Amino acid sequence: MDKAKLGELRHRFVGDLGATRAALGVVLGDQLGLYRALADRPQRTQELADRTGTTARFLEEEWLRSQAAGGYVEHDPTAGTYSLTEEQALILTNPDGPVSAPGAFQLALGVLRAVPEIARVFRTGEGFGWHQHDPEVSTGCERFFRPGYNANLLTTWIPALDGVEAKLRTGARVADIGCGQGTSTILMAKAFPRSRFVGSDYHEGSIERARQRADAAEVTGRVSFEVASAQAFGGGPYDLVTTFDALHDMGDPLGAARHVLESLADDGTWMIVEPYAGGAVVDNLNPVGRIYYSLSMILCVPGALSQTGGYSLGAQAGEAPIHRLTADAGFTRFRRVAETPFNIVYEAHP
Repeated sequence: MDKAKLGELRHRFVGDLGATRAALGVVLGDQLGLYRALADRPQRTQELADRTGTTARFLEEEWLRSQAAGGYVEHDPTAGTYSLTEEQALILTNPDGPVSAPGAFQLALGVLRAVPEIARVFRTGEGFGWHQHDPEVSTGCERFFRPGYNANLLTTWIPALDGVEAKLRTGARVADIGCGQGTSTILMAKAFPRSRFVGSDYHEGSIERARQRADAAEVTGRVSFEVASAQAFGGGPYDLVTTFDALHDMGDPLGAARHVLESLADDGTWMIVEPYAGGAVVDNLNPVGRIYYSLSMILCVPGALSQTGGYSLGAQAGEAPIHRLTADAGFTRFRRVAETPFNIVYEAHP
């Protein structure tokens, strides 16, 4: 046995165990308003407890010290205070920042509640749908992906598509398939007031939330939402159809692709946003790949296998299977147009 390798593995285990335990602390800090209070100024434990309506005993030795040990909170031993740096506040308190750590951990804890069911489907080969997961899953997923959409959708991804931005500015018809709680749909609607948008998702709870958010954003006059699968959404012909981190969750992605093609105008575009993935397994053996493989194991693949079709691309499918899928559906043009550390964007044309 190589003792050095054993030591490395033990070190990794300790880090992973600490991160797993930290997930609850981050979610509590978010839900109890602890991070938002700490972002104001350095403060002692009792002051933080008084401001947030919590108990100092839990805060001091349990929450604050664990957060400081994990690097999410700063501690000044001389002053006896705790605080957040500007960088910590950005990812822990700003829902529109580049990363939403609380949302990511909310998603992580939510999916873990389904471990008994996932163990069962591992044995049976059955699926386990998104709608069967804890409600925290859909909410955490929206919070996890929203920062990437906020940062890139309007500034990089849409401008990279061939001729699409000009159509949106003058007035286009858009279908956002697998829209979840409507983040991407509403972002586009706010940016392009002359265009009309229809968001669809098979999950009724997410569609209800999307309608509420559209009301709050005052875009209901140009946005509508429907409960429908990707193989049966209505309307068309559309100038643009979008799928944001959704194609790999579908049980019949080929059927969805064919329906997209049928629903597009002759010069329409299908914008496909998928998790970042390389073409070979070894390309994805990294921190981002680890996150997506883990989510795919407990969320994406079981969800797809629960649907009609019984097929799943998986969150780390990569470019080649998606290109092949569009070609099999009848699309004649396909290209990769943009990427971030978390996503790759493709466009397909009839």
